[in-house]
Amino acid sequence: MALIQAVIDTNVIISGMAYPASVPGKIIQAWRSGAVDVYLSEYILDEIRRVLPRLQHRHGMSEAEIDDLVDILGLLAEVIEPAALPLESVRDIKDTPVLGTLISGIQTHSIDYLITGDKDLLELKEHYPVITPAEFWSKHGGL
Repeated sequence: MALIQAVIDTNVIISGMAYPASVPGKIIQAWRSGAVDVYLSEYILDEIRRVLPRLQHRHGMSEAEIDDLVDILGLLAEVIEPAALPLESVRDIKDTPVLGTLISGIQTHSIDYLITGDKDLLELKEHYPVITPAEFWSKHGGL
């Protein structure tokens, strides 16, 4: 069976780390076990680096530990450059580099999905392979 290749959005990565038994947690475990090839961009890694300190009360990681974690994620994933897109490509312009990561990955690596819980990105399902963690898991949960 061909390995599944996916861009995983920040919200899924953080949720998966916070709740290992959740569907996002299972997706992160599938990534860690090598069943899913994950592609990220520096934008997504930077977003994780920006969001995690706000959740410090939940995870208790220091700034140095967060930096180490993001560095490890960058090593575990294939880091690719997002395609340049017009800002109006998505409802929330902050999502433009995430969609650009998907498009770049489709063009250069035959990426299968963008896995996200972001409603603005999920609006683009008709045009791009954008999928929720639950939809991904129902299709590929037996990895």
